[in-house]
Amino acid sequence: MVRTATVVLGAGGLVAQRLQQRLVHHPWFSLAAVAGSARFAGRPLEEVPWVLEEERPTLPNLTVEDIEDSELVERLAQMGVRIAFSALPTEEARRLEPRFAASGIAVFSNASAFRRVAGVPLVVPELNPEALMEPSGNPLVHACATNCTLLPLVLPLAAINERFGVQAYTMRSEQGLSGGGQPYLEAALAAGTVDPEIPGEAEKTDAELRHVLAWEGDSDVRCARVLRRDGHLVVVTVQTRDPVTLEGLLDGLRSWAGNERCAALPSAPHKPLMLVERIDAKAHLFADGLGFSEGPDPSTDLKAGMAVAVGGVACPNPHTVRFEAYSHNTLRGAAGGVVYLAELAVSMDVLGL
Repeated sequence: MVRTATVVLGAGGLVAQRLQQRLVHHPWFSLAAVAGSARFAGRPLEEVPWVLEEERPTLPNLTVEDIEDSELVERLAQMGVRIAFSALPTEEARRLEPRFAASGIAVFSNASAFRRVAGVPLVVPELNPEALMEPSGNPLVHACATNCTLLPLVLPLAAINERFGVQAYTMRSEQGLSGGGQPYLEAALAAGTVDPEIPGEAEKTDAELRHVLAWEGDSDVRCARVLRRDGHLVVVTVQTRDPVTLEGLLDGLRSWAGNERCAALPSAPHKPLMLVERIDAKAHLFADGLGFSEGPDPSTDLKAGMAVAVGGVACPNPHTVRFEAYSHNTLRGAAGGVVYLAELAVSMDVLGL
């Protein structure tokens, strides 16, 4: 398979560097360009400070392009770049992503700017892949991955909804610092304290769940930041339409996870859900669907951190389910998820490549 040339929109942030990390050895995509702000534009990529805990992989010998250059999109198209992975802040994404899409460079965005915007699919590969199909039959040029907090909530909830029907749910989150970006993470770790408030996060998470699952019901969602570098934990209570037993619930979760929806994709976890007795925030961070790696190299192990661990499963009464779920927010919830989405689009032949 000829690797498709891609550009990462973002140079020095956590998600931008996760994207660079995942693309350097990717079997389907090549890292042909990186475009960043004036802070990094014109500098060799290898001189951009590396902010991830893993060692910097051997990246291509690239000079960071100026994201604001009016001729950038045309130049990238002439280079043969066909896909852009966006790690831009919201306002920059709103202004710049349409330029790439209009040129025929397909944009897969981690930004929130175009989530739930008409004509821009918001997709979780295991749940609503059909949303990538353009009704007109034209090639897909713009799609979004979801909010990082949604993943540990929506995957087990989808499994429960399929088997028992979900009438209502409550969620409380404990979210890692990296979800707030590198400067936020460094400041919180230095101070040894964190403001738990995440304005707008609860509303965004609930709205995206309803959109992806096409679900209507009652909900109560509250989100909080905690003093942990990575990993988003959700504590969920579900009211079901049909009666449920613990045995039936566990069987439903295992059965749903065993459906090999996206097995051929490089970033797809072996299974999207992994059942454990209790969540261990350190041990379960890099779930891959079969096991829990310790200190994997995400530049070569594309499945590490792409599964959701589900623990504390209980049925206190026949119409109530409780569980905790945990996922890696900058892998499954961000860079890994957006590359996974592009893999899905390629496998569905919707890009016109």
